[in-house]
Amino acid sequence: MSSVAQQKKAAGRPAASQLISAFMPRAEAIVIPIGALLVGFVAFSLFLGLLGKSPVAFFALVWKGGFSSGFSWQNTLSRVAPLVLAALCVALPARLGLVVIGGEGAIVLGGLAAAVTGTFVADLPFGLGMVLMALAGMTLGALWIGAIGALRIKRGVNETIASLLMAYIAVALLNHFVEGPFRDPASLNKPSTGTLDASLRVGDMPFVAAHWGVLAGVIACIFCWVLIERTTIGFAARIAGDNVRAAQIQGLPVARLVIGFTALGGAFAGLAGYFEVAAVHGSANASLIAGYGYTGILVAFLARHNPLAILPVAVLFGGFEASGGLIQRRMELPDATILVFEGMVFIIILLSEALYGRFRIFKPDFWESR
Repeated sequence: MSSVAQQKKAAGRPAASQLISAFMPRAEAIVIPIGALLVGFVAFSLFLGLLGKSPVAFFALVWKGGFSSGFSWQNTLSRVAPLVLAALCVALPARLGLVVIGGEGAIVLGGLAAAVTGTFVADLPFGLGMVLMALAGMTLGALWIGAIGALRIKRGVNETIASLLMAYIAVALLNHFVEGPFRDPASLNKPSTGTLDASLRVGDMPFVAAHWGVLAGVIACIFCWVLIERTTIGFAARIAGDNVRAAQIQGLPVARLVIGFTALGGAFAGLAGYFEVAAVHGSANASLIAGYGYTGILVAFLARHNPLAILPVAVLFGGFEASGGLIQRRMELPDATILVFEGMVFIIILLSEALYGRFRIFKPDFWESR
């Protein structure tokens, strides 16, 4: 090698090292979740092998049912909106160090509030009724999850236990009101609220076989990313999430941050309930209890609570859930097979949390020395 080439290599090495050392800590948040997901695939494949089923056939059906055609994508995208909004209900409080897992309750109550509101606003000008329905769902969702943040701040109640228990209460309230005061007499076999007027139904986006809730989810994720990463409120939330005591010493409004972020997350979950009623079911009934709030927990954790990363992860898991019926028919497996798969992946993702910071390759000093 000539002396000129050696000089160029020596001059270029520090810049490359700086670039790599800046990138690798961020790469850790990508590599470890993807690795955990792959390990989950392998673990579930072993589980299928014990049942005498083909893992190759299983994942082929997942691809076929979730991603292989326009119809498959339609089924997948119809599940993306509630998954994205439910994941934000987990991700926003998580930035403050809170583990809120009660998004399912905000979804069902948000859907109930939207459906009940819809019975009173059918005669309003076009669009205004939809806005009021969405606001009703978001408001009740914000109050429901925001109350969990208030309990944490005011009374020291563990937010994980409180949100889980309140989710069961929300489901009980939905069943009570749907089967009682707000039941449509015409709903004989499946108790439901009154069917929404056609003017209040949310249709599909142009050129896309998916309702407008998908776009709302994308906008919500972008808004949350800007809020967390580019505003003083988000900066204060990150400080409080790292060390609450230090944030309080610096005079940050920790109580308002906790209640505000939990309420905002609940508002997004309530919006998911609105779209489930206005775009999918047409009324509030037991179909709202679809488990999106619990799958949203997995989506948020796999995305490392990054609002932008939630989008591709939600698409992935939307495809998994869209293929459940096909897997049940073709492989003669129970409908809960997808839930078993998601549960195994979730456990492995939780275990992978212990790996962060343990690999020198992801540390800046490893590359700065080269």
